[in-house]
Amino acid sequence: MKQLAVLNKYFVKYRWHFLLGIIFVSLSNYFRVLQPQMIREALDLVIDNLGTYQRMNGFALQADFIRIISLNLLFFGGLVLLLALIMGVFMYFMRQTIIVMSRLIEYDMRKEIFQHYESLDIAFYKKNNTGDLMARITEDVTKVRMYLGPAVLYGINLVSLTIMVIYSMLSVSVELTLYCLAPLPILSASIYYVSNLINKRSTIIQQQLSTLNSTAQEVYSGIRVVKAYVQEWAMVRHFSSQSEDYKQKSLSLIQVNAFFFPLMVLLIGISTLLTVYIGGLQVVKGTITPGNIAEFVIYVNMLTWPVTAIGWIASIVQQAAASQKRINEFLDTKPLLENTVTSNQAFKGHIQFKDVSFTYPDTGIEALKNVNVELLPGQKMAIIGKTGSGKTTIADLLVRMYDVSEGQILMDGKDIRQHDLTNLRKRIGYVPQDIFLFSDSIYNNIAFGKRDAKREEVEKFARYASVYDDIMELSEGFQTLVGERGITLSGGQKQRVSIARALIKKPDIVILDDCLSAVDTKTEKQILGYFEEALSDKTAIIITHRIYSLLEFDKIIVVEDGHIVQQGTHHELLNQKGYYADLYEKQSIEDADLGS
Repeated sequence: MKQLAVLNKYFVKYRWHFLLGIIFVSLSNYFRVLQPQMIREALDLVIDNLGTYQRMNGFALQADFIRIISLNLLFFGGLVLLLALIMGVFMYFMRQTIIVMSRLIEYDMRKEIFQHYESLDIAFYKKNNTGDLMARITEDVTKVRMYLGPAVLYGINLVSLTIMVIYSMLSVSVELTLYCLAPLPILSASIYYVSNLINKRSTIIQQQLSTLNSTAQEVYSGIRVVKAYVQEWAMVRHFSSQSEDYKQKSLSLIQVNAFFFPLMVLLIGISTLLTVYIGGLQVVKGTITPGNIAEFVIYVNMLTWPVTAIGWIASIVQQAAASQKRINEFLDTKPLLENTVTSNQAFKGHIQFKDVSFTYPDTGIEALKNVNVELLPGQKMAIIGKTGSGKTTIADLLVRMYDVSEGQILMDGKDIRQHDLTNLRKRIGYVPQDIFLFSDSIYNNIAFGKRDAKREEVEKFARYASVYDDIMELSEGFQTLVGERGITLSGGQKQRVSIARALIKKPDIVILDDCLSAVDTKTEKQILGYFEEALSDKTAIIITHRIYSLLEFDKIIVVEDGHIVQQGTHHELLNQKGYYADLYEKQSIEDADLGS
């Protein structure tokens, strides 16, 4: 229960649902316990008057006597039906309170987990599989809801019904009650032993389920690669192997439950036998009536489901504890980035890197080493370098996906960590190298950059990104669904949609990370022509493998192995020789060959 203690806040929040549920369960059980007493009265009435009926044999009054007895039995039968009806009404209300409470808590939990996921940093997502994240917010939350709803409901039912039944039994015969309840200590020991087994096996099962989800998610996301390499059957075999492992682990849990429930029924059966035997002896002694035996048998059978449900409740609680432990592991994870201020201030765009070094926390790879660079408001800078040189890391640090390991980044003269994180990212238009589009319409993907954007704005920035004509050629234009991760669009189209999405924000600072690698030369010229005009008053950083002669940069830096090895204007770098000059010469030859 230690892991489940975190849920107590929800019981406080929905305390009226919970308290009313307890009241309704108790009232339902109260009217339920009265039913065997009516049956006892009816049975004793028949037995007590049996001798009188026999003595009246041959007399005319015998028929009247039978009629009176029948009317009394009908009266008791009607009472039993009335009590059952009232009990049913309260059962309806107890489900409308406790089960509804569990659904409300389930909603709150999923919302809390989702919000917490969104607050965590990129390093967290690099360490954890998407399938595992999904399993915790779906299957694990469902397991916990079973504890909050059915387990709590039947637990309250068990306690209240047991108290009322035992009280009613003790008021009739203490000795007979003790004999009836003699098997309960064996039951308690069995529950303690089996619940530990259930907890351990439930944890293993949930972990394996996360593995299954992760495998399925990776295969579906990479289905193009799987099909291109004709690895469908290999993936099927891999998934089947993991499914077989899950099946075996689930069967081991079922075996425990399969042993537990028959044991409960056996113990209840023993209690029934003891009731009939010991009760019969007491009837002979005259301490109880035959109706009491029938009453006790009904009480014992009335306890059959609640007592049997102990094992079921124990199983649910242990599975919920295992699932809540997994949920708590992520809820207890704190984001590495702290947002300590709130501001909505616009940026001038003065950027400074002072002795910045950065090591990725998940891999330990040192991506940047002692980087120093300054960009004044409105200036344009190109970052050029080979793959893995550290170019994208500079962009990630500017939008504060990570914090620097050493040194500091200043934005308008203030450390970037002292700016409002939300405002910082809102003011920067960032087109990452890894393009991601949502499974939604093209219109909504562009408007994602500005949720209140009008149709005219979306179309205007689509034109700026040179993707308007492509969109209009599609069957449903801007309302065309792009599919998961934009799978229905080409690489160049996805890049241009993402550019439109970033620019529609009208940001103060623009960062473009190799966002024109998949477009043709003509489209590239169109986009760069717009950039020259639109970015004239904005601080812009363009990360690229190519040299864009159509854009005039105030500063160009060449990054290699995390160091800035060259820095200057286009002409200065050509005179310096080195990587930039070599790249320019090679690109000039390629362009000449294409032109010819």
